[in-house]
Amino acid sequence: MAESPYVSMANEYAKHVVAGEILACRWVQLACQRQLDDLKRFKGKNSPYRFNPKLTDKTGREFYPADNICAFIERLPHVKGPLAGEPIALEPWQAFILTTVFGWVKPDGKRRFRRSYIEVPRGNAKSTLSSTVALYMLAADREGGAEVYSLATTRDQARIVFGDAQTMARRSAGFRNRFSVNVGAHNMHVLQSGSKFEALSAEGSTLDGLNIHFGCVDELHAHKTRSVYDVVETGTGKRDNSLLWVITTAGSNRAGICYEVRTFVTKLLERVFEDDTQFGIIYGLDDGDDWGSEEALVKANPNWGISVRPEILGPLQAKAMQLPSAVNNFKTKHLNEWVNADTAWMDMRAWEACGDASLDLDAFVGQPCWIGLDLASKTDIAAMVLVFQHPEMAGAYVAFGRYYLPEDTVNASGNSQYAGWMRTGRLVVTPGNVIDFSWIEADLLDAASRYAVQAVAFDPFQATQLSTRMLAEGLPMIEVRPTVLNFSEPMKTLEALVLQKKLAHDTDPVLTWMASNVVAHLDAKDNIYPRKERAENKIDGIVALIMALSRAIKPGDSVQLGSDYELMLL
Repeated sequence: MAESPYVSMANEYAKHVVAGEILACRWVQLACQRQLDDLKRFKGKNSPYRFNPKLTDKTGREFYPADNICAFIERLPHVKGPLAGEPIALEPWQAFILTTVFGWVKPDGKRRFRRSYIEVPRGNAKSTLSSTVALYMLAADREGGAEVYSLATTRDQARIVFGDAQTMARRSAGFRNRFSVNVGAHNMHVLQSGSKFEALSAEGSTLDGLNIHFGCVDELHAHKTRSVYDVVETGTGKRDNSLLWVITTAGSNRAGICYEVRTFVTKLLERVFEDDTQFGIIYGLDDGDDWGSEEALVKANPNWGISVRPEILGPLQAKAMQLPSAVNNFKTKHLNEWVNADTAWMDMRAWEACGDASLDLDAFVGQPCWIGLDLASKTDIAAMVLVFQHPEMAGAYVAFGRYYLPEDTVNASGNSQYAGWMRTGRLVVTPGNVIDFSWIEADLLDAASRYAVQAVAFDPFQATQLSTRMLAEGLPMIEVRPTVLNFSEPMKTLEALVLQKKLAHDTDPVLTWMASNVVAHLDAKDNIYPRKERAENKIDGIVALIMALSRAIKPGDSVQLGSDYELMLL
């Protein structure tokens, strides 16, 4: 068979992206390169996968999986905007996603990809794409008793994809007649196959026990817990040809399930590991891109000039460039950039650029060490951060964090990453419902035996007894009360160090999350102080780091930021 027009369009798109002829960020380039590499790698009779082969269904009908879904979607109508009523015409980037996800099959005809993660800015017709895929999985995927669900944490969110699909079905008599689809107010079903499509939410629905053929999770970034995602992932495991379909914009919660899945996908695209069942693509910008340029809008939005209108997005960009309060919302929704808390302090790209996974705490044995200790309360996160002088860069520092939580808080928390951080050793979980400070004391004494501890800066709140015991053990305990006077200059110094890549960390995901949560407000004297906007947005590690730096950087030391901005720690 000659290459189909859909596959040809998808392959041309991938080649042009990799060649730099289509503006796209690194993650899109890597996704395209992965597909092109797979087309070369998986060939021959002994290959575990085949791309878009001729298949035969139970009735003897022959079809090509990649062509089948694309042709199906292009027979459905648009239901919103100026194109409402006209047949959908797939764009190259959409054909690339569809042909890749549906075109790869195993020798038995079952799909290779069982999970798909698509991250794209608002306005790029992602709900329309998801709705059409859901209708295909309901009626045309040759699955008996298919259970198709649009899932979200709230019913209104779950009904967005379902509502679009419902309107498409009502306006397409050909679809309803061809596949015998009945469209109801709250569900769609196919009597002949016993298949159904419904919108479900964690709000008022019992999601356990589902036998999912297709689970569409829209706007995963808005999920405060991992419960819905985990239910869908578990529910799709009961079928041989199921698909978990996640499509979302970026967000701000780096401790949530969305960022966890995103991180998994980025490592997959970087070839850190292999997972032949996961598809992923992320549209956005690269480090160093000028977010205020038109090129940035084109690069981040694959439907630029189609559903993303320059005359609408351009003025929104101009507004964001004039109003700092509008910047984060614009970057998140229209450039697909993960931002910090709503009024952010840390430049997270600069922070992440300071990460060095090769850093090893054991390499600093015997070196001068400054420790920051934020104990907060006994039921919340406690943080201990160790700071050392950088061994290779004058005026630079290296930070390592350690964090503590009681077991009951981990089990009850909505933070989906606590358990993972515990397994990797980043988070120390003490038994019971309050932190056992003896664990922290043991770590402090261990640090004192391994490093030349110069000072342990601590907040006296909750730490009076601990500090008394540690003083008796000979540790240099220094009280640092959490005041603007004590925190403003060290906090500015930390920011300057990060911007100059003079603060290295070992890619600590907990400290990175906490850095993204910090909000800073200037007072009339340009003083700043670390704050958080929501109780769940923990910043204890950054507070401990600021305290440690306040001791590490001695009076008279300075950090230069640019040519005319000097920060002096007094």
